[in-house]
Amino acid sequence: MTPARVLLVLVAGFVGATALATAQTGGTFAPTGNMTAPRSQHSATLLPDGRVLIAGGGSGNASILTSAETYDPATGTFRATGPMTAARRMHTATLLPDDKVLIVGGYGAGGVLASAELFDPRTGTFTPTGSLTTARGGHTAILLATGKVLIVGGYGWNTYPDIAPAELYDPVTASFASAGNYVGRGGCDFCAPSVLLADGGVLFPGQYPAQLYNPASDVFSPIGMMAHEESTAAVLMNGQVLFAGGETVGRMADAELYDPASRTFVPTRSMAAPRVWHSLTLLPNGMVLAAGGETDTCSASGCWFAGSVSTAELYDPAAGAFVATPTMIAARETHTATVLKDGRVLLAGGVSYGGIGIFGGSLASAELYSPATPLAAPVLGSVSGDGQGQGAIFHAGTRQLATGDDPALVGDSVDIYCTGLSTGGVLPPQVAIGGRMAALLAVGAVPVAPGVTQVRVRIPTGITPGPAVRVRLTYLDRPSNEVTIGVR
Repeated sequence: MTPARVLLVLVAGFVGATALATAQTGGTFAPTGNMTAPRSQHSATLLPDGRVLIAGGGSGNASILTSAETYDPATGTFRATGPMTAARRMHTATLLPDDKVLIVGGYGAGGVLASAELFDPRTGTFTPTGSLTTARGGHTAILLATGKVLIVGGYGWNTYPDIAPAELYDPVTASFASAGNYVGRGGCDFCAPSVLLADGGVLFPGQYPAQLYNPASDVFSPIGMMAHEESTAAVLMNGQVLFAGGETVGRMADAELYDPASRTFVPTRSMAAPRVWHSLTLLPNGMVLAAGGETDTCSASGCWFAGSVSTAELYDPAAGAFVATPTMIAARETHTATVLKDGRVLLAGGVSYGGIGIFGGSLASAELYSPATPLAAPVLGSVSGDGQGQGAIFHAGTRQLATGDDPALVGDSVDIYCTGLSTGGVLPPQVAIGGRMAALLAVGAVPVAPGVTQVRVRIPTGITPGPAVRVRLTYLDRPSNEVTIGVR
């Protein structure tokens, strides 16, 4: 089948490209099934099959959980899966190129943890993997373009006020090793998590000053001071980073942007309400959902804690401002917010406070936010047209499919055709071939096929060759369908 024929199949059979959003106030919240256990400070990870893995966290009686469960969007229900090897909260969970989920650190019954484990979606079980060089909780874990995972920040044994040093997890060796040294000082309790930038670097705002991590050189470098200690972060489609909310003397509504082009922080309009421990989620339409958290009530005599909130708002990058959106079903904070494959957002668990001294405990409830313009996850094209089997993957610059009869070689460049990538954004996809990260060479729209994108990558080393090697693309943290390629 020629590239032209495959493109016709793509255009006819799949969802078109994602356009950046214009200002909108739409969207609705609706209840969905309850989790099998109340939990907060847990992790939530979108799996390649569309389910969401919910793991660990704390319960209302101050216990820390080993239990885990999965949410099925098709049925709107949660189902228990195998327990973790250790009880943990404020840990991280990262989807790896081989479809497993890396669970790292956190706080356990005996204190901060150095242990890590892997969840296998195919078996529903957790198994131990290598241990951190420094135990920590409240950190960030970021999958780099190299396939390694950067573990940055968090507090370990006796490290306060300094945060735990950075390290890297290598899925190939299943081991952790020290990364480059920070160039900042101290740490902060309400700093936003680190984020992956469009150029593959990592913005690390957890010290003073904020820093950039370069994976190629394994070096942190300073970039200047943020205006505030905002507690949440979201990368925008244009590559800027939105920071919003937090706590200093009281809860804040302040927001600011990091501009990668100038390497500076610039102000943007504040949220409508002060909040901390809320979620900040980039939607596929380019808007950002700020939901829940806790807030203050203020008067001429001062401000005081007013409990958890159900309010939400949307940040519109085009207007540089937050706009109104409906409220959640339940007031919640320290919850998780996960964008599903169909574009809805699953908000799960958390805790609820009614005010000073009024603790409602951890929540088992969950709800779904449906944007006014829900956009589906990327779709890899296939020869059959059903998104399965032999992919629409060609030897670079040719009309020949990379099949079992005409396979690509390790190190070769191939062109992958897909739909569902933004037509106006700069954030790149990540491609996994045979369970290894493939180097991204180029991304571009296909002029003769509106809505179709060509992604050129290099076949990675270390994979097991064969006529049907698995290929998956992830964009904005949402995995695509899985197709195959022939590799020799």
